[in-house]
Amino acid sequence: MAEPPPGQATRTTSATASLEDLLRRCARGDEAAFARLYDLTSHRTYGLALRVVRNPAHAEEVTQEIYLEVWRTSARFDAARGNALSWLLTIAHRRAVDRVRSADAAQRRDEVFERETRPRDYDVTAEQAQLSIESARVRRALQHLTSTQREAVELAYFGGYTHAEVARLLDLPLGTAKTRIRDGLIRLRDTMGVER
Repeated sequence: MAEPPPGQATRTTSATASLEDLLRRCARGDEAAFARLYDLTSHRTYGLALRVVRNPAHAEEVTQEIYLEVWRTSARFDAARGNALSWLLTIAHRRAVDRVRSADAAQRRDEVFERETRPRDYDVTAEQAQLSIESARVRRALQHLTSTQREAVELAYFGGYTHAEVARLLDLPLGTAKTRIRDGLIRLRDTMGVER
């Protein structure tokens, strides 16, 4: 492997040392050092986050989270375990992966919620067909009533009249009108085979 040009090796070593120094100063609460660290590294952390989350808005949010974590945990940086940029990019990768997992989980929750709360489609044609069949059954069953029962039931249930109004319209005592309606309904039920 070819060695880097002499000037580049010096710059890389110097930049790493500079980042380590900036992290040590961040650990002591030096805001200027934190701003300098951000300026030097944010393009790398944002780029890594964008490659993982594949959404610029999410990558920006992840980048903010990265630097918040760096600010809070910079005292944990140990130069003996790796260089500053690797430590920073490890945090960036972990945060980006967490965001992807969180977004996937949220999407799954949304899909389940939508599937469970979506109004059920129903077949209007089937409902109308069922209603038509039931109407025909009632009309056939009405033919089994006596004419006085049918007249009272039709006024009460198809005409929407109260029992007292049916009695007045048929010129009957109220009790007689109620009896005709009740007897008509019993016969309808028996004819249609409705269970009690």
